[in-house]
Amino acid sequence: MNRAELVSDIADITGQPKTVVSGAVNAILHSITGALARGEKITLVGFGTFERRTRQARTGRNPRTLAPLRIPASRVPAFRAGQELKEVVDGRSRQKSWSGATKPAAKKTTQKAGKAKRR
Repeated sequence: MNRAELVSDIADITGQPKTVVSGAVNAILHSITGALARGEKITLVGFGTFERRTRQARTGRNPRTLAPLRIPASRVPAFRAGQELKEVVDGRSRQKSWSGATKPAAKKTTQKAGKAKRR
């Protein structure tokens, strides 16, 4: 699933326009990225934890020449799945239904008393 498919899926579930959902998805990703850049940890209970980890400097090899080369230390994003996500992916549990849907209510057809259609 790519970003466009994610936006479309969320829009279908919530009943919101794709432009609104796209803005929300972009804002969420922007917030997570900013927090990781500042070294903060983001925990979404049941889903998982995003964090920044530090890789030590190490010696590697150029695969073409086999010459040793120094790989500098770096900071990388990491994700650790939560227990609920692990159980759903493994098939040990079912995904909970999403109950926050704000789909527009179906139009009700009202008929005035005494003017009901006859067939």
